[in-house]
Amino acid sequence: MASSRSFALTEDWVVVVLGLATIFLALSGIFAPVPNFSWSNSSELTSTIFDSANLNKIFQQFIFVFVTGILGAFLLGKSVKYLLVVFPVVFILTVFALILAGNSTVKEYNLEAVIFSLIIGLVISNCFKLPAWFKEALSTELYVKIGLILLGTTVIFGDILKAGSLGLIQALAVVLSVWYFAFWLCKKLKIDKEMSLMLSSAVSICGVSAAIATSGAIKGDSKKLSYVISLVLITAIPMMIFMPYMAEWMGLSQEVTGAWLGGSIDTTGAVVASGSLVGEEALKISTIVKFSQNVLLGLAAFAISIYWTYAKSVDDETKRDKPTLKIIWERFPKFVLGFVFASLLFSFVISPEKIDVVKGSLKNLQGLWFTLAFTSIGLETNFKDLFVQDNKKPLYAFLIAQTFNVVVTLLIALVLFR
Repeated sequence: MASSRSFALTEDWVVVVLGLATIFLALSGIFAPVPNFSWSNSSELTSTIFDSANLNKIFQQFIFVFVTGILGAFLLGKSVKYLLVVFPVVFILTVFALILAGNSTVKEYNLEAVIFSLIIGLVISNCFKLPAWFKEALSTELYVKIGLILLGTTVIFGDILKAGSLGLIQALAVVLSVWYFAFWLCKKLKIDKEMSLMLSSAVSICGVSAAIATSGAIKGDSKKLSYVISLVLITAIPMMIFMPYMAEWMGLSQEVTGAWLGGSIDTTGAVVASGSLVGEEALKISTIVKFSQNVLLGLAAFAISIYWTYAKSVDDETKRDKPTLKIIWERFPKFVLGFVFASLLFSFVISPEKIDVVKGSLKNLQGLWFTLAFTSIGLETNFKDLFVQDNKKPLYAFLIAQTFNVVVTLLIALVLFR
């Protein structure tokens, strides 16, 4: 029992060390190359993805994350022997998911690599009986949190200043109103707090990234996280396709339409695709608004971490004895500090020229760690655990909150951008 508690207390610090080490290595000139996974037909697949130069980049990236994974297992006292077998298998499956997601047709439907990696893992775990040592070597939490710290390098506060005051005002108004409404709705429907926090963040801030960040901050159930992400990705597709036509039917200007799309569609890829259907000005405004919401992710993760840590501490203590600052600090997810540090570092310390050099590699690694995590989630999960929801209330709450999001964002966009 003591060892598991020690693991829980030290894991976040290990993640901070590994995440920041990756960042500082990149800034010093040591970073993983960015492979190409984009293709549209079989001949392009062979000539581009399986080209020797591209395969070499994939191999270098594998060595980079493999060494990081081994170091993480060593620092956490986990078996490195099993990881030597398990990690390469997870990586190969993840690369397969990235190739599927790189197809031009798949990209049009905004189906991200995480959903393919999850499905691949689920199929394998449900068709074959994986040994216990294999599942024990999976480090889902480690992969997610390293990815989150790297995500901090993309949350640049300077982007808000470039975006302008209207984009920031809308982002703040939408995030605060939609988050509070979604959380209030979940409470009324008696949905547990874990699911409520993940769902509220996903629908109000920036979809998949917000759900993952919130889950990491509260040490959330990976099955609940997968369920919320599935809802985000599934609802983004019809919104991406139909909202531009609804805007045209209502006679909205490109500015209002862009603000509406950027504030209500949960994934950045879907926002860009939808804005492109309307026009250049709509694309510009929608990207600005979504950028502003994405920047708020760091502040939201920090606030949620403090709320969750305090709430859990209150639940564990007697009503007469309030939790001390020491207890709150012990239970506070330290990786959030790494996330915020990375964001502040890239916002105010690192030069734009240096950021341009390393941002591609770090963003690519961030996506790779998330995809590795969802391959791992699939490999340790049964279909019935992920998709069979006896309680349909989270689905209803998400759909109602998303509808509220669409209406409120439209009203705010009309006021600010008309």
